[in-house]
Amino acid sequence: MTQWGDYSTGERIKLLRGPETQERLAEATGLSVHTIRKAEGDRGVSLQSLLLISAALHADVSVVLGQQAPRRAMRGTDRAMLRALSQTVHDASAGIGADVEPSGAAALAAGLGAAWQVYRSGDYVGAGVRAAPALREAAAALRSADAGKVCEARGTLADAYRLAAYVANQFGARDLAYAAIGHAQDEAERAGDEVRGACTASGRSWIYLRDARLEQAALTARRSYEAIEPRFGNRDLGLLATYGWHVTLAAVVAARRGRVEEADDLLSQGRAVAARMGRDVEVNGTAFGPAVVAAQAVGISVSTGRPGRALELFAERGDTSPLTDSARQRMMLDVALAQSDTRQSDAALDTLLEVCSSAPQWARHQALPGVIAQKASAGSATTGKLRKLAALLGTSVIIS
Repeated sequence: MTQWGDYSTGERIKLLRGPETQERLAEATGLSVHTIRKAEGDRGVSLQSLLLISAALHADVSVVLGQQAPRRAMRGTDRAMLRALSQTVHDASAGIGADVEPSGAAALAAGLGAAWQVYRSGDYVGAGVRAAPALREAAAALRSADAGKVCEARGTLADAYRLAAYVANQFGARDLAYAAIGHAQDEAERAGDEVRGACTASGRSWIYLRDARLEQAALTARRSYEAIEPRFGNRDLGLLATYGWHVTLAAVVAARRGRVEEADDLLSQGRAVAARMGRDVEVNGTAFGPAVVAAQAVGISVSTGRPGRALELFAERGDTSPLTDSARQRMMLDVALAQSDTRQSDAALDTLLEVCSSAPQWARHQALPGVIAQKASAGSATTGKLRKLAALLGTSVIIS
């Protein structure tokens, strides 16, 4: 039986298009019919075109690339984690199991903090395994909180729900992601916490982005940063980090929509905030500062069709040691894509192999390795490198 990953990208686009004509798909994407034919003929298209095609097909780009089936085929450990996380999210929202004795504020903060750190490292299964008990603890803590501690407890519960949403989104479990981020938003609003409310809004924007709902992603991102814009002279690092990240996320969304000027303007705002901060910080699971905005600038340049500029920005990046492992790996994927787009196929594969070798579990949740490998295979890339990459990613669609 043919598996979804055994089809080529062009064949998957045809299957997802179904009875609709190439002309209708071109109209829906704003691309030319010639570009659609190139895509379906596996003759190479840009990442921006693939994003537009995936949006018109109402499919995650990773589905188009064969990294996940229309319903992701997951490993047993992935399914077990998601099942437990789903039960916890729904039970917590219904008040089931919240009558357990909480272990205390310090232990809860430590457990939730550890779960966020594991998530930031790129171990999404491990993060989900830790998020479920942290969510149960947070729900129990809210149930037993004194009147003066209720808002604080609701804020912590909002963070736990948001982490659950992020994990679910990484695995393409959109229903769970939407449910969890909805509960996070509700708890943040009840807590009266504008910063956490903005964090949940940006989380929803990211889920929209992965779900190829680009207009909703843009609208939600804009609302999230406008709601917490700091006054001139405000030096609160937590507020600045949250606002800066939301503006930068809005730049990423604008770039995905092909709005180059808008993306550059928003990115410049993010840079200005990072400069005011002077260093990278993390607040409520959100990391931002000069290193983060420098890494995002590389990706924005790539997705707006300026690979040469992306490589220049990478060369000028400065100190990126504050980046988490997953943020650094994502930046290197953007570098590899820029190298591929500038016809440096072997260099692109070298960069990609370095990332996938150092973080194979993280790489399998990313769409870019498939994009880069397919572009490299159409160029002058060494077949041996392509085969090694195919083995690392566990897919047969790399080598054409």
